Amino acid sequence: MTTAQARPLLLLDVDGPLNPYAARLPQLRGYRTHRLHPSSWLSRQTPGSRAHRWGLRVYLNAAHGPRLCSLPYELVWATTWMNEANEMIAPVIGLPPDLPFIAWPELFATDPDGLYWKTRPLLKWAAGRPFAWVDDMITDLDETYVRDNHDSPALLVRVHPRQGLRAADFRTLTQWAANV
Repeated sequence: MTTAQARPLLLLDVDGPLNPYAARLPQLRGYRTHRLHPSSWLSRQTPGSRAHRWGLRVYLNAAHGPRLCSLPYELVWATTWMNEANEMIAPVIGLPPDLPFIAWPELFATDPDGLYWKTRPLLKWAAGRPFAWVDDMITDLDETYVRDNHDSPALLVRVHPRQGLRAADFRTLTQWAANV
């Protein structure tokens, strides 16, 4: 097993944890506004519309990249941005441009049991490895499902979309990894 495989996975969403899209910008210290054009978002916009031309407003904090890189995890994108997170998010916050990503089989699919649409594919992708998952859409139902269907340790961190990743989240991730 390589060093990277010995570390737990950190499955990282963009919108919510890194982009606190529901926040009021003046209250976000350290964040800057960026206009980006991720394909999954563009596909839901009317071509030629103002939103389509201007792009998605994304709030990003350049301090997050170094903090994430310092964690004892193998970083993985678990976002609708998929590889575009490497192209658009990573350079802005200082993450490597070639992080692995989960290629979702279907974006926003309805789960028959009411799980968040990412939950089942994410567990399949993790393939039994320990992981921490950071997302703003995780529910109690997802936590129960992961606990009951994943044999390795797993930590699900719900991040409020008004706040993004905070110091307490980084402490939680660090402490959990130390105990895995």
